[in-house]
Amino acid sequence: MRFRVQDAGEVSGIFLRPPNAECVLTLAHGAGAGMNHPFMTALAYKLANAGVATLRFQFPYMEQRRRVPDRPPVLTATIQAAVQAASKAVPDLPLLAGGKSLGGRMTSLAAAEGRSDGVRGLVFFGFPLHPPNRPGTKRAEHLREVKLPMLFLQGTRDALADLQLLRPICAELGARATLHVIEGADHSFHVLKSSGKTVEDVLEELGKNASAWTKRL
Repeated sequence: MRFRVQDAGEVSGIFLRPPNAECVLTLAHGAGAGMNHPFMTALAYKLANAGVATLRFQFPYMEQRRRVPDRPPVLTATIQAAVQAASKAVPDLPLLAGGKSLGGRMTSLAAAEGRSDGVRGLVFFGFPLHPPNRPGTKRAEHLREVKLPMLFLQGTRDALADLQLLRPICAELGARATLHVIEGADHSFHVLKSSGKTVEDVLEELGKNASAWTKRL
């Protein structure tokens, strides 16, 4: 499918709805790889297996094959357009929004700006709290303005999210924030062989936990 982003043209999207879908999640990609990246594709199918339909989509810069991400106003406008497209495609399903890394952060920023009408909750697959190995919390300041429930799915080896900083942020957000930690996973949700887990195991954990959380909303 395709949909239009205000002042940025059209972008592509892929809608995946399993027969047992209980909700639909807009799924935004990270900074360096688009909606067809193997992780994004595999995640969408794991979510489908757990009863979560998805609309994954391209940001304009990725659609136009540019390397540098668009400015935040364009990214949040794309999130808003994706939310509207998903709502029109499946008006019968509860609507959620989320994404991987940059996509998740921009989804939260869109919500803070009031660009997420009808969305019941946000799901972050690796929230990028700070640049790699440069701990800080500035990127989380806008989360105070988000009034929706939020699920943070984070790896213990994530170089873009020091859990010693993220845990207090989630605690400050109170009942709005749920943090699920995936032992041994990095920002890309890769795990060491010594962990005893496989990529398949991690994807399964992501899908099942996201699905279980949505059912509690």
